Parts: sequence; structure tokens; C-alpha cells
Amino acid sequence: MAKIELEDDQDINVVKEIRQDFLEELPNEKITIIDLQQFDIHSKSNLSIPVSFLEEIENLKRAYYKNKNTFYSGIKYHNRGKDYLVIVSAENYYNTHHIVYLRNLLFIASLISILIIIFIAWFFSRRVLRPLQMIIGDMKKISTENLNFRLKEPQDNEELRSLTSTFNNMLNRLETSFETQKNFISNASHELNTPLTSIIGEADVTLAKERSKEEYIISLKNILEDAGKLDKKTKALLFLAQTGYDGKAQTFISLRIDELVIDVKETVEKIYPEAVIHLDFDSLPENPDKLTVNGNTQLLHLAISNVVMNACKYSKNRKVNFALAASDKNVIITVKDKGIGIPENELPYIFDPFFRGSNTENFHGYGIGLPLTRNVIKMHNGSVIATSSKAEGTIMEIKIPIAP
Repeated sequence: MAKIELEDDQDINVVKEIRQDFLEELPNEKITIIDLQQFDIHSKSNLSIPVSFLEEIENLKRAYYKNKNTFYSGIKYHNRGKDYLVIVSAENYYNTHHIVYLRNLLFIASLISILIIIFIAWFFSRRVLRPLQMIIGDMKKISTENLNFRLKEPQDNEELRSLTSTFNNMLNRLETSFETQKNFISNASHELNTPLTSIIGEADVTLAKERSKEEYIISLKNILEDAGKLDKKTKALLFLAQTGYDGKAQTFISLRIDELVIDVKETVEKIYPEAVIHLDFDSLPENPDKLTVNGNTQLLHLAISNVVMNACKYSKNRKVNFALAASDKNVIITVKDKGIGIPENELPYIFDPFFRGSNTENFHGYGIGLPLTRNVIKMHNGSVIATSSKAEGTIMEIKIPIAP
């Protein structure tokens, strides 16, 4: 550019060729030439170029300067014994136009992307929440009147399937609890009402007319017998309620379960002299510490005795196998009989207070023994499992944790 502007001997064609090949017209392009022999760059002038920029060109031969969107490039040029400052300035079109355009484009694209993301999130949230809303709607339909209702488990969502399965399991426990309560109230009212009705009826008949001394004695004996039954049932019910409390209220000691089992066998044989009880110690552990548990001797004796006496009673004194074993964590007591068995559909209710099987009408009992056993074993953090069939009898398995 300096050659074109300052050297007069350039051929016009060469100038055009140089412009065509090397020069490109820039926006607001401006060329300023300062003759250093005629212009003092150190003094203020009407030029829009700072004096410091002019001094930098003179000292360094080449310099650059930017003012807002205008860029300046200057060189010191020597021609025909004179020094010149040649300054070319032009606007940065890309900065003022293209970058603004790109900024607006980026803003609009970001806004559209956000809207798309919001729509997609809304769509998928609706799709994900729809089955959850259906589950909530089904939950609102459940009441004490329809505890048999169960939520439909979605197969395409593992988390919701796990949630509904857990809720259905809770409903199973609630339904069992309500059914147990209903059975308890029904059976308890029947068991307590029967002797009361008998006592009242006997007293009404006796007082209906004048009777002899012998008739009064017979009537009082009948009333006393029914009152005794009522007393036993009431005490059993109270004791059952007491064993339902927190086990920490009882005194627990370290005891050998094998010694307790032998004592239980002797006690049952005194009550049922004709009973045939086979004590099986073949599976006893080599380490006697595995037969030690923390418990209440009287309560455990009562609980295990109830199971063994039931086996003897309902097997009509046929052989009862009374076995003791131990695992790494539990002492295991198994009582197996060849008795009348328990109907399969009644197995879930045998631990309900006052519940008696439909095939036990010929056997005396109150339906308190097994619920009492279950409560005592639960107090000792153990479990009672019953398996039975009418053809093969009943197996009761009691597990009690070994003492640390």
C-alpha cells in the first residue's frame, strides 16, 4: 500500500495487478500518510489517532492499535530520502455483524432447545407418573371393608413393581391381622359365653320352683363346674395377654435347653401317663455351648409342654417323636406326631387365640396353648413353624437363638 501511494514510477498495470492479487477492500477502509518532515507527531493534532500510537510506529517501525471495532495498522516507510508513517484503518466487520448474528442465533437456539427439553421432560414425566397416579388412585379405594384388594404390579417398571409388591405384602399382613382379630373376638365371645349361659340357665331352672336338698347340691355342682371352666379360660386369656408384652419385662437367665427338654418330657408323662414320648438326641452338637439359650425357664417350659401335650392328646397316645438339635445360630426343637393332623386351610389360624380345628370336636381344649406358645417363643426372639396333613399328623418346629 505504501509503495502504491508514495512511489510515482509504478506502472498502472502493475498497480492494478497488485491490488487485484493482494489487496482486499475492507469496510470503512482508510489510509493515512504522515510526512515526518512536515508533521510533528509529538504534538496534538486533529487526527483521531493517539500520539502514543504514532510514537510507537516511529520507534518500532511497525505497530497495531484498536479502538472499539476499528483496527489500525501502521508502518514507518522511507522513500526518496523522506520518512513517512503509513497507517491503514478499517472496521472489523465480523465482530460488528457476524458475531452479533451468531450471538442472536445462539440465544434463539438456546431458547428453542430449552423449550424442547421442557416439552420432552413434561412428556416423559407424564408417562412415568401415569402408573404412579394409577397406583395412588387404587390405594384410595382400599379400606377395612376390602382389605383383600391388591394393587396391580407393573411389569415394565422394576421400581414401581417393587413398590406395589411391598405394599401388597403389607396388605397381606394387615388382612391377616384383621382376620386374626375378628377370629379372636368371635372365638373368645363363644368360649366365654358358653359357660356363662350354662351357669345362668342352671340357676334359672333351679330357682324356678322349690326343690329338694339333693337337687340343690347337684345344681350347685353344675354351676361350680361351669364356673371353673370360665375361671380357667379367663386366667388363660389374661396370661396370654401378659405374654404378649415386651419380653424385657421378664427375668431371663442362661439355661441348658437339653435339661429343659428332659424336664418337659417328665412333666407331660405325669399328666398323660399313657403317652409314648421318644426323646431323640441323635443330632445334638458336639459343643454343649450350642445348647445354651437366654430365657425364662418357667415360660419356655410352659410353651414346649403345650406343644408336646397337644401332640400326645391329638395322636391318641401314639408315639410322639421329641427331637433336639442345634445349628450355628439356633436351638431347634421338633415335635412330630401321627395324630389327626390339621386341615391345610386352617393352618394359618392355629396360633389365633381360642381357635380350634374343625376336626377337634372330640378333644377337650380351649384354643389357648398354641397362641401362648407362639407369644413365649416370640419373647425369646424365636419362631414356631407348623406343618401338617390329615394323613400324616403334625410337625411343630421351634427355633430359639443360642446365647452369645
